[in-house]
Amino acid sequence: MRRNKLAAKLLAEYLGSLFLLATVVGSGIMAETLADGNVAIALLANTLATGAILTVLIWIFSPLSGAHFNPAVTLAFLLRREINFRDSAAYLVMQCTGAICGVWLAHLMFDLSVLQISAHSRNGFPQWISEATATFGLVMTILGCLRMGEKVVAVAVGLYISAAYWFTASTSFANPSVTLGRAFTDSFSGIAPADFPAFVLAQIIGAVAATMFAQYLFPKR
Repeated sequence: MRRNKLAAKLLAEYLGSLFLLATVVGSGIMAETLADGNVAIALLANTLATGAILTVLIWIFSPLSGAHFNPAVTLAFLLRREINFRDSAAYLVMQCTGAICGVWLAHLMFDLSVLQISAHSRNGFPQWISEATATFGLVMTILGCLRMGEKVVAVAVGLYISAAYWFTASTSFANPSVTLGRAFTDSFSGIAPADFPAFVLAQIIGAVAATMFAQYLFPKR
């Protein structure tokens, strides 16, 4: 029985990650095409689509898997002992697999080459501190809103990511599996693979710090 329950959780994490990346990359491609060189308009369109899909996906899948779609979030719950190591490792695999498949799906929908590697450089201290800050804020948003219910968390995450697109220099990846997926697209949303490790390290630091703060501010009953 537990195996079937875990399978449902893993499928939820896979599908959520797939649709998240299909939206991030697909809306980026559409926005860049229609904005006619206006990067601000393209980013705004990308922001609205991402914030909206996150809210919907959390509403759909939260009762099944908790709707992490993000290894940094899974790490936070692992540190809080609300998920065990084996399940968290399985979550990680499905999140990363779903993210890459979502990128490929976006390429197919827009008639682009499926297999791509990004050439978009995103490096330097401002980018790294942005990712640590974005991930810290995301994890704090989730842990701080949990006591108000899953529906509140969904809206809060959508709103937070929409805001973080604009107040961070990195446009708020805040998610290692999203960062991995975006390394496989040379579109508006891409990140060069060489810049991937520093982004992920910054995200992990932000997630761990937020978990520690949340443990003090919002202790479990």
